[in-house]
Amino acid sequence: MKRVRQPTVSGKNITSVKLTANDLPVGETDWDALDTLNDEDVEQAALNDPDVPPTSTEALAHFRQAVDVKAIREKLSLTQAQFATTFHLSLGTIQAWEKGETIPDPVARTLLRVIERNPEAVKDALTVG
Repeated sequence: MKRVRQPTVSGKNITSVKLTANDLPVGETDWDALDTLNDEDVEQAALNDPDVPPTSTEALAHFRQAVDVKAIREKLSLTQAQFATTFHLSLGTIQAWEKGETIPDPVARTLLRVIERNPEAVKDALTVG
């Protein structure tokens, strides 16, 4: 199992775990039994799972929608290299964001939201001369 340390966000570390084929759970899955479950059964099982309690409305209020960098870039019909050059960003950073290896920090998220809503304004602001 490979642990990948992500940037610190609001003083809390974000750690993701990437499983390899050797780390997969051992045992047989009864796929036939799973196929018989309907949506209500699945929802009830999820609600009863003590390891993942339902998120409260109060907790949900603190969630932020993730910025979909790839969707923003594709909406502008730009390659990763073109996007990086156009908006003065590192190509490696764009690639890491799109692969989910890192997440944009608050300043980068703000820039991406502005690019999403008004890319021409950002291009104008970054134009030298």
